[in-house]
Amino acid sequence: MTKAELVREALEEAKADDIVVLDVRALTDIADTMIVASGTSTRHVTSIGRKVDDRLRAAGYKPQGVEGLTTGEWVLVDCGEVITHVMHPKTRAFYALEKLWSEEFGGKEDVRRKLSPRG
Repeated sequence: MTKAELVREALEEAKADDIVVLDVRALTDIADTMIVASGTSTRHVTSIGRKVDDRLRAAGYKPQGVEGLTTGEWVLVDCGEVITHVMHPKTRAFYALEKLWSEEFGGKEDVRRKLSPRG
């Protein structure tokens, strides 16, 4: 199972809302995949972020950084080629990362992609 698939599975188990997977390989060299999801409250956002971190560590991956667990507005889990943003709905609407990464950085085609159950 790939890192992105592990993250997606953790997000689904934690009941994250509106999970979007962005293929950003053509847009940046900082990551291959960016995953954006929402929680229903700051407590839910924090819980989802911890679940993603725990799942990655259980699979033998050590995230390079986990930020935002104390506030719960926006949790970022950086695992190298996969960067996960778990956001409160108002924060997500304000920053509009999906739009930013698909339009402003030159994405001409839809950068969203679906992860198959088996890589």
